[in-house]
Amino acid sequence: MEGQATTPLVVTDDELVERALRDRAAFAELYRRHLSHVYRYTLAQTGGDPQQAQDVTAQTFLAALEKLGTYRRTGTFISWLLTIARHKATDLHRSLREIAPLEKAAEVASQEPSPERIVAARLDLAQVLRTLHALAPDRAEALALRIFGELTIAEIAAVMSKSEAAVKMLVHRAVGDLRERLGHRIEAEL
Repeated sequence: MEGQATTPLVVTDDELVERALRDRAAFAELYRRHLSHVYRYTLAQTGGDPQQAQDVTAQTFLAALEKLGTYRRTGTFISWLLTIARHKATDLHRSLREIAPLEKAAEVASQEPSPERIVAARLDLAQVLRTLHALAPDRAEALALRIFGELTIAEIAAVMSKSEAAVKMLVHRAVGDLRERLGHRIEAEL
């Protein structure tokens, strides 16, 4: 059959996982495929801090390699991987958490950005990440998984252990919160 191009075979994530259980070199392909999604997601989770995002990303892939035998294929590999990233980011937040007096909580909760500050704010990634961190944690989490992790609603539901309807509502409300806080209209295809 001369003249016919052969279609390269695409190896699925599940096939690569199976290979990686026997040959750790196969894990390198999984790493290459999903590095950017995991990094972007952890960057959002760390408030835009590249060093912390790199650390959490590295910890995520190390944990995934160590726990590869526990992957049960009940969802997609990327949602399993981002679940690990979510736990690693949570661990980081716990380790960095400072304990403040209760009086400080009232001051923080009552601070509103001035109109001048909203007008002066530029809509760039750093601003969005800072604002994302100010949202309710579940809303920020759902939106970060959707935008930075590029997961579907069903995959986000699996990662967050919530129903798809609850995830849709979280994403919708998070986008509304961002619009309100940034003072700009955010167009997003969610």
